Amino acid sequence: MALMSDILDDAGEDWDRKAHRLRVLAGSAGRALPGIWREHNPRKQSAVLLHAWSELLQAGQEGSTIDLNATRESCRLAAELVPADPTPWAVYLATLRLERWPSTELSAVWREIKARDPWNREAHLQALGYLSPDECGSSGQVLDLLDSVRTMPPNAPAAGLELTALVRSHQRAMAPGGVTALGAGEFWRRPDAVAVLDHAAHYWLSPGFLHHARALADLNLLAYALLKAARPGEAANTLRATGGVATPWPWNAEGEPLERFAHHYSRARAED
Repeated sequence: MALMSDILDDAGEDWDRKAHRLRVLAGSAGRALPGIWREHNPRKQSAVLLHAWSELLQAGQEGSTIDLNATRESCRLAAELVPADPTPWAVYLATLRLERWPSTELSAVWREIKARDPWNREAHLQALGYLSPDECGSSGQVLDLLDSVRTMPPNAPAAGLELTALVRSHQRAMAPGGVTALGAGEFWRRPDAVAVLDHAAHYWLSPGFLHHARALADLNLLAYALLKAARPGEAANTLRATGGVATPWPWNAEGEPLERFAHHYSRARAED
């Protein structure tokens, strides 16, 4: 518990890094430890928030009996304890997404997030999933979300949002297989996809350009997209920039993720 406290306190008001650490801890600490920590520290915001995030992850498991109304109460308490922190609202949004609440419920929570951290990565990725046609929204709502972030700084924590949306759309098109999948290669020749890849391939590899906590996840995403777009030279440069650190998504769409990443990474190293 002391180690968890130290690592979260160390993030200070770097909300992006704090959310990243909370996500990692919630995924690795199990259900019991966050609950015990909160029980011993009922007014410590990071303990309340980690418990809420842990409950969120548990609620996503088959057969779960987690009461997400109680989780949302925890989010409200965490927001009261540290009013400037957008993370409780991002977790709150995630609970609405998990329960497939109508997308109209997003607005009030979204205002709370944007008032605190306009380019919050976790919140934007949750909103992207929430508004997708696979969940509570539609393709039009995804486009509205992407239009709303056109003024985002190019190296903001949520810089990979549009590329994430493109990769998800591509994977959705590939999923049925057959003739539909055969035509999916044309996806990356669309002007909007080319523009996003051109921008990311040009800027993201510059030393220090991406400095947010999950920059390596964005580089994995870019490498994957460049491979799908048949741009092997740029993909190899991006893979080398990861330093060999893989992320499960998007590689897990086509098999065991580490195996797929290692295959492409070893080839990139051989070409170096």
